[in-house]
Amino acid sequence: MAEKLEDIHADCSEYTMQYPLTKFQEVVSKECQMHIRTQDVLLECVCGAGKTEMVLASIADALNENRKVCFAIARRQVVLELSERLQIYFKKAKIVAVCGGHTDVLDGDLIVCTTHQLYRYQGQFSLLILDEPDAFPYRGDEVLHGIAQHACIGHVIYLTATPDSYLLSKVKEGTMRHIVLNKRPHGHDLPVPRLFIYPSIILFYVLLRWINEHACNPRIIFVPTIKTAKRFGYILSTLMKCYVCTSESENRDTIIHEFKQETNGIMIATTVLERGVTIPKADICVWHANHSVFDEAGLIQMAGRAGRSFTSPEGDVLFLCSEKTELVQFCKEKIEQANHVCIV
Repeated sequence: MAEKLEDIHADCSEYTMQYPLTKFQEVVSKECQMHIRTQDVLLECVCGAGKTEMVLASIADALNENRKVCFAIARRQVVLELSERLQIYFKKAKIVAVCGGHTDVLDGDLIVCTTHQLYRYQGQFSLLILDEPDAFPYRGDEVLHGIAQHACIGHVIYLTATPDSYLLSKVKEGTMRHIVLNKRPHGHDLPVPRLFIYPSIILFYVLLRWINEHACNPRIIFVPTIKTAKRFGYILSTLMKCYVCTSESENRDTIIHEFKQETNGIMIATTVLERGVTIPKADICVWHANHSVFDEAGLIQMAGRAGRSFTSPEGDVLFLCSEKTELVQFCKEKIEQANHVCIV
C-alpha cells in the first residue's frame, strides 16, 4: 500500500484537445460529468467512439477540486500508451504510469496503472476510471475487484464496449448510471462482419484471397490458438512478410511497434490483441470465429479494430467459420443494431 499521496499541482486540471468533441460525444461527456458526482457510471461506447476523450471533463473536475484520479487498465502496453496521450491533453499535470517495469514513481496528479497495481493505493482515489473491466484479467477476478473497490473512496467510471452481466446487473439495480454511445467520431457505421461458413480447406483459400484483395492495408488475422498462430505464421511467411503475436511472444511490444510502422503488413494474433491496440486503416479477419475460445465480447472487440480511421472509416471484417453458430450470428446482429441506435 502506498503512503498518503501528495496534493495535486495547481492548474493541472487544464486540458486541451486537438479536435473538439462531436455533438454526440459532448452529450455523453456532460452526462458522465454530471452523474459521476453522485454514483458510479457505466459508459458503454462502441470500439473507437473516443471513450477516453469523453471522460476528460470528469477528470478535470476532480483535479480542479484537488481530488486524486486513477485510470486503471488491464494491460501494460495500453498503460504506457494512454499515459502519453493524457500527458498531451493535461500538459501541466504530472502523469505517472505504474505497471511492470515502471514502479519507481508511484505518485502524480493523475495515475495510470494496470489493475494489478491498484493494491498500492488503498483508499487513495476520489475518482477511479476502469477501462475494459470485462476483459482478462479483471473480469471474474474477485481479488482484483476487491482491490479496485478498496482503492476508490469516491465513484467509478467503467469504460467498455462490451459490458458483462455484473455491470448490467448494477444498472438494473439502479446503483449505476448507464450511458450508451454507438457512433464513432467520423460518423460512419461500424463495419459489419461478413460471414463465410465452409470446411477449413476452403476457408484457407478464402483467407488467401482476402489477404490479396486487401493488400494495400494492414491486415490482422485473429486465430483461436497459439498453435494455429505459429502454423499460419510459418506458412504465410513463405509468401509475404508477416508478424505473429501471442501470449508467448516475449517481445510483444516490439512486434506491435514494428507492425504499426508497416502500411500494409500482416499480423497473426490470438486474443491478446483484441483490445487496446489501434492500427489505422486495419482490416480484420477472424479465423474459425465459431471456435469456443471466442466469446461475444471478444468477437465484437476484434471486429471493432476495423474502420476506426478518419481516412478509412469503412474497414472490412471477415468471420471465417467452419460451422454455423448462434453466437457468431448474434454478434453480427448486435453490431447491426448498434448502427441503428446512436445514443441512449
